[in-house]
Amino acid sequence: LRSWPYESRLDDRHPVAISIEEDEMISDLQEHECYELLSSTTVGRIGFVRDGQVHILPMNYRTTDRGLLLRTSSSGVLRRLAGDDSAVSFEVDFHDDLGGTGWSVLMHGTLRIVSEEEPPETQTPPSPWAGPDRETPLRFTIDSITGRRVRRERH
Repeated sequence: LRSWPYESRLDDRHPVAISIEEDEMISDLQEHECYELLSSTTVGRIGFVRDGQVHILPMNYRTTDRGLLLRTSSSGVLRRLAGDDSAVSFEVDFHDDLGGTGWSVLMHGTLRIVSEEEPPETQTPPSPWAGPDRETPLRFTIDSITGRRVRRERH
């Protein structure tokens, strides 16, 4: 195995080294690698089906133990999805165009509203990029997580 030229960082003290077989262009990530990479960034895309169509929205998030914290408006579509146990997907990725490497992590799960009875450290979602009217905290519970890393040949 050799390390990618890219190292993700949880913070300055915790690099996430990623390895890939010399001859593999696409390979699967192990579950623990998926969680490490998920913690290395703060923006992804949430996907769901509504009115027979697939919708994919950019979202910023914060990681928790085996889940994500999000924030939405009290009248938004994500708030409604949190109330009806709908299946939801969340995807996070990275690519290094110069280095010819990348990765993608895909999660499937459900949304629910964060209750006030939960410990305070698990209740604080990120400040929403979409504006201050996103006051409803949501938890995305991960039922499954998979990932892939890719690299291209250098010419």
